[in-house]
Amino acid sequence: MASSFSNYFKILSSILFFIIFFTSHSFSSSNYSLSNIVINSTSEFINHTAISEFRILNRRILSKCPDPNPYLSITTASNSSLSDESFVTVHVSGVLVPSKGDWVGMISPSYSDTSSCPFNALQYQQTGDFSELPLLCHYPVKAQYLSKDPGYLNCKKKECKKHVKGSCEVRTCSASLSFHVVNFRTDIEFVLFAGGFATPCILKRSNNNLTFTNPKQPLYGHLSSIDSTATSMRVTWVSGDKAPQQLQYGDGKSQTSQVSTFTQKDMCSSILKSPAKDFGWHDPGFIHTAIMTGLNPSTTNSYTYGSDSSGWSEKITFKTPPAGGTDEVRFLAYGDMGKTPRDPSAEHYIQPGSLSVVKAMVDEVSSGNVDSVFHIGDISYATGFLVEWDYFLHLITPIASRVSYMTAIGNHERDYIGTGSVYATPDSGGECGVPYETYFQMPTQAKDKPWYSIEQGSVHFTVISTEHDWSQNSEQYEWMKNDMASVDRTRTPWLIFTGHRPMYSSVTGGILQNVDDDFVKAVEPLLLANKVDLALFGHVHNYERTCAVYQKECKALPTKDASGIDTYDNTNYSAPVHAVIGMAGFSLDQFPSQADKWSLVRKAEFGYVRVHATRNSLTIEYVNANTRKLEDNFQITKN
Repeated sequence: MASSFSNYFKILSSILFFIIFFTSHSFSSSNYSLSNIVINSTSEFINHTAISEFRILNRRILSKCPDPNPYLSITTASNSSLSDESFVTVHVSGVLVPSKGDWVGMISPSYSDTSSCPFNALQYQQTGDFSELPLLCHYPVKAQYLSKDPGYLNCKKKECKKHVKGSCEVRTCSASLSFHVVNFRTDIEFVLFAGGFATPCILKRSNNNLTFTNPKQPLYGHLSSIDSTATSMRVTWVSGDKAPQQLQYGDGKSQTSQVSTFTQKDMCSSILKSPAKDFGWHDPGFIHTAIMTGLNPSTTNSYTYGSDSSGWSEKITFKTPPAGGTDEVRFLAYGDMGKTPRDPSAEHYIQPGSLSVVKAMVDEVSSGNVDSVFHIGDISYATGFLVEWDYFLHLITPIASRVSYMTAIGNHERDYIGTGSVYATPDSGGECGVPYETYFQMPTQAKDKPWYSIEQGSVHFTVISTEHDWSQNSEQYEWMKNDMASVDRTRTPWLIFTGHRPMYSSVTGGILQNVDDDFVKAVEPLLLANKVDLALFGHVHNYERTCAVYQKECKALPTKDASGIDTYDNTNYSAPVHAVIGMAGFSLDQFPSQADKWSLVRKAEFGYVRVHATRNSLTIEYVNANTRKLEDNFQITKN
C-alpha cells in the first residue's frame, strides 16, 4: 500500500509542478494577486499550502522599494512590553500615495533580512510556488493590508508635513491597524511593505521591538484522561522555562512536572525542505505535564500550575469525567477545528468557523453539563507553522482546562512523505505528529502509535489513527480487533469507534479521495463483528449521518419515536451508524445534489455534536454553533 501511494505521490508531484509553476509566474504586479487556480485549490495534496496569497508569501523575491519618502513612519501604541494577550495598535503615517498593495506584517522573532536565507529555490517548493528566494527567513505570523482601515485609500486621515509661505505643500495619509497577540515568548517586529503579497518590498520597519512581559509565564493548561477510572487527570501546559514546575490541586496536593520540548531537528523533511524544518519553525518553549491523582469521578475540583520564579496560572475549576462502567456520560465531539484570528489579519491557514464553535462550547462547558470533549483529528492546522499551535492552545483553553480534552490524530498532524504515514502527502507541513503528541499526550502505548481506548460512563471509546497502518495483520489492526473484542457490554453497553478519515461520505474529495476503499475493506468488518453502535469521523468538513450501514447497504433504518426523533433500535443489532462531524472550523464542504441511499441527513453548518449516553440510549444532537439550534438529532436504543 505504501509503495502504491508513493508512486501516486510522484505522479501528482510532476503534474502539480507544472500547474503551480505556470500559475506562480502569472502574477501581476499591478493587482497584487495570485492565480485563481492556486487560491481556489482545495485538493488534499496541496491544500496545506496553496489556499491564499498569504500562504505562499515566502515564495516572493524581496526587493527594495523605490520609495525615497522621508516622511514615512510605522509605530505601535504599546510600550515595549506585552501581556499574555494583547491587541496591539500599529500606526502608519507619512504615506504620500496610498495603495491597495500596502500592508503590515507581524514578524517573530523580529528579523526581516534575507542575507542568511538559503538561496536554493528548490528547497521551498512545498509552499506551492517556485520563485527564487523566500521573502523572510521567519514567516510572518500574520499580516494586514492598510486598506483594512476604511479611511486609508481615500486619505481621510491627512497630515501636513511641509508648509510653504503659510500654506501646506505636502500632505500625507495615515492608517491604524489592530493585531491580536498571544504570548508565544519571542519578540515581535512590525514591518511595512508595498507591492502586496505577490510582489513585496520593504518600505519601513518599526523602530522598537515588542517583548512579552514574562516569556516564561505558564500558559494554555489543558486536561486529558489517563485511564478509565477518572481518579487521575493529566494537565499539560507551556512555558518558556525548562525548569520543572508545580501542579497544585485539591487541598494542598502537589505534583512536579515532567518537561519536554522538540526542535527543528525533530521535524520531518525531504529533499525539498518542509515549512516546519525551515521558515515555518518557531521555538515551542517547554511543554510541562503532571498528573493529578486521588481524584473522585464526576467531581468538581480546582488546580493551578507554575512556579514562583516563572509565575502561576490562575486557579482553574475543573470537572472529572464519570468512571467507566457507571450509568451515563455527556460529551461533545467534532473534528477539523483549527483556529481563526481575532483581528482582520491574513494568516497562513484560517478555519473560519472555529471562533463561533468555541464560543458555543465554552457556554456548554460553563453550564456544567459536559463531562469531556473528543476532537477527532485536524487539531490546530499549524501544518509546519509552529507559532499557530500557541494561538490554537490559547483558543481552546477555556474548554480544555476545565474538562477532559481527548484527541485523535489527523492527516494535518501526521502525514508526510517517507515517514511511515499511510498517505504520502505533505499535509502536516513536516510536523509528522511530533508537536501533536507533545501537546496532547493521550493514553497510547508508545510514541507514534496514537491509538488508544478509554471508558467513560456507559461508553467504551475505541480511538484509532487513520494515518498509520491499519491493514490486516498490522499492529494497529490487531490492537483494534482485540480492543473491541474485549469490551464488556454489561459494563459499557455502548461501543463508539472514532478516527479521522471516514468510511462514508457523499463528498468524494479532490486528488486524494475522502473515503479510502482499502481502509473500509480492511476495518469495516471489525465494526460489524464487534457490534459498534456509532462511528464518528472528521476529515470532510460537514455533517452527514447514515442509516445502520454495512458495505454501502442499509441494514436498518431509524423509526420516529413519540417526539419525532429518529431512533435506531439496537436491541437486535444490524450495523453501525456512521456520522461525519468535521464541521467545527474548516471552510465547509458543500454536498452534491444527489446522494446514495445510505446517506440520511446532510448539513453544512459550523457546529459540533452533543452526546448523552445512558445505559439504554445514546442521544446525539448536532448543534449549529451560530444559532445554537439543533440541525439534527437522533438516538440509538437497546433494552
